[in-house]
Amino acid sequence: MPSKSSARLAALTVAAVCSVASTIVLTSPAHADGVRIHDIQGTTRVSPYAGQKVADVPGIVTGVRTYGSSKGFWFQDATPDDNPATSEGVFVFTSSTPKVAVGDSVTVSGTVSEYVPGGAATGNQALTEITKPTVTVVSSGNAVPAPVVIDSKSVPSKYTPAGDTAASGSINALTLEPKKYALDYYESLEGMNVQVSDARVVTATDPYSELWVTVKPHENATERGGTIYGSYDSQNTGRLQIQSLGATADFPVVNVGDKLTGTTAGPLDFNQYGGYTLVANEIGTVKSGGLQRETTKKQSRGQLAVATYNVENLDPSDGSFAAHAAAIVNNLQSPDIVSLEEIQDNNGATDDGTVDASVTVNKLIDAIVAAGGPKYDWRSISPVNDQDGGEPGGNIRQVFLFNPQRVSFTDRAGGDSTTAVGVTKVHGKAQLTVSPGRIDPANAAWTASRKPLAGEFVFKGKTVFVIANHLISKGGDQPLTAQYQPVTRSSETQRHAQATAVNAFVKEILAAQKNADVITLGDMNDFEFSDTAKILEGDGELYSAIKSLPKNERYTYDYQGNEQVLDQILISPSIRKDCFEYDSVHINAEFNDQISDHDPQVLRFQP
Repeated sequence: MPSKSSARLAALTVAAVCSVASTIVLTSPAHADGVRIHDIQGTTRVSPYAGQKVADVPGIVTGVRTYGSSKGFWFQDATPDDNPATSEGVFVFTSSTPKVAVGDSVTVSGTVSEYVPGGAATGNQALTEITKPTVTVVSSGNAVPAPVVIDSKSVPSKYTPAGDTAASGSINALTLEPKKYALDYYESLEGMNVQVSDARVVTATDPYSELWVTVKPHENATERGGTIYGSYDSQNTGRLQIQSLGATADFPVVNVGDKLTGTTAGPLDFNQYGGYTLVANEIGTVKSGGLQRETTKKQSRGQLAVATYNVENLDPSDGSFAAHAAAIVNNLQSPDIVSLEEIQDNNGATDDGTVDASVTVNKLIDAIVAAGGPKYDWRSISPVNDQDGGEPGGNIRQVFLFNPQRVSFTDRAGGDSTTAVGVTKVHGKAQLTVSPGRIDPANAAWTASRKPLAGEFVFKGKTVFVIANHLISKGGDQPLTAQYQPVTRSSETQRHAQATAVNAFVKEILAAQKNADVITLGDMNDFEFSDTAKILEGDGELYSAIKSLPKNERYTYDYQGNEQVLDQILISPSIRKDCFEYDSVHINAEFNDQISDHDPQVLRFQP
């Protein structure tokens, strides 16, 4: 594998024992103790032999990993038992390049280890391994055990059992029920040779040569070929990550809706970046689904078009300005106002105290003009250096672009990185005390996170308040495949506090002017059905407009085979009661050549 992938791959399956292991080919096996692979794997997620030495465990090599720091091989018992809960395969961590080949009949002696990818703090399940191995090659060229077929009939519809409350919610010690729960089913195949056939792609190929397929094509399907994540109880059991034991250059480059026709087969691994993963010796042939990028409708003369777009750490050194500009002009049809998230400062990740982003923003504005769009004006407030999270040194912030030929910005001096914007009532109308201004920047809810940017705009004589957000990310939450079930979403605590602060500010505007047009938009880093969204919406102060779309069209992001909502535009009652149009414009999340990992959103309405 090339160097760009090795750093991440090294983290996938590093054994808990870090001493140098040896792989020794002997002419005769050592003393046997009768332990087989299914004995090592046992009927729970943790081996009954964990921490113990085993000798002369027999099996056939099914896959060899020669890259990264997780070098080793999988082998499988050719004589399985009759218990569907016990896996017949296991990974052998060798540390150095294994001296075995697929089809070798081997015996392995070593120590059984339970390794938690990413460390115990992640809450991940453990991967059973044999470490410090001594390997005896008995013969070569043997038939590899036939792969277990993973398909819509074999994978249960229930995702996971509830964890043992006496064990802090862990499912590790629970007896596997592979016919009842999907995670139990996959665990019962850990380390075994498996296959999927004619599998549809539900997450495009990423920079690490990974993709996701589904073996359940009708499970919460979108019209564009993906799989919707519509609730905390909708885990989409048919999703499976695909990697390859071959060269990166040979890995398929696919988009959502494409299909891997024929057979994709190899050992079933477990890693930090997606859980159960088919590491393929054989990959199916790509059949294109013909997915095309979407273009939204142009706003009418009397409509105000407001968009949100996370441009993913944009800084002057990036090569994506022309592509972002083309997307804004052509796919978004040059909205009147664009809330940009993740605009970095003028020297990007260089951490030298620079916070100004004028070079970044003006380079994008110039690119938009070159693409045939309007000459946007802009407003923003630079953060205090290294106080708003994101990439260290990048100083990401929200920025308002607006087309001065269509809309004006109401400037009120005094807004800076530490001054809180307020609301006053003048002649019966709400006004911001500063514009642009930041909402309650001293609030602990915004520690190491972006502060919301509020601005006052005028369109055809009518005032519209716009609040640009980038709430704290879901980093640190336990993965869906965690050993703790239900999983803990630890990031919600701060995000809920942020949502509370934003809703309180909206209430201030509506208290001053009941019929005020208020738009709260941006990367909310949470789902439309989440408690974060409910707190933002409050008692009707706001409404998440993406909920006006059919459920199978509600997504702005694609993560581990789940298409989901992270970006939202929330609107006040005065906008909701009139006719509005909402569009999630799918130009990035489903494509392998994305320029951002988020899809932009557009709202059109008549103030």
